[in-house]
Amino acid sequence: MAATENTLILETTQGPVTIEMRPDLAPGHVARIKELVREGFYDGIVFHRVIDGFMAQTGCPQGTGMGGSGQKLKAEFNKEPHVRGTASMARAANPDSGDSQFFICFDDASFLNGQYTVWGKVTEGMENVDKIKRGEPVQNPDKIVKARMAADAA
Repeated sequence: MAATENTLILETTQGPVTIEMRPDLAPGHVARIKELVREGFYDGIVFHRVIDGFMAQTGCPQGTGMGGSGQKLKAEFNKEPHVRGTASMARAANPDSGDSQFFICFDDASFLNGQYTVWGKVTEGMENVDKIKRGEPVQNPDKIVKARMAADAA
């Protein structure tokens, strides 16, 4: 698949993961994630909550699941299903509380459909997502070494 301006590459401790972002589904979330990626926000951030058969969550600067970038996003719930490889925004109880944390589904998680903002899909490297250490919290967690937009890496 050819890289576009919406191709996000996560260099993780388990190998590269390519996510094709979907501004057609969640324009505000995609724009904010791109902004954070270009600021280097995700570089060095751990996968702090990883549940076998469910998902791997990252994006908390404290590594606890309690932090973010400080900018809440309005929910952009859509009809895209939560299936293996789906990238979706984490949030608190308030639907408009998404910030910088997101998760990648290991398997079907249809119980999340319509309640979390899907903003992308893993197109390459899902086998590397599968290798991420599990735990809540994760001991000696895997992390995003570097996040970059493919279009920026000329």
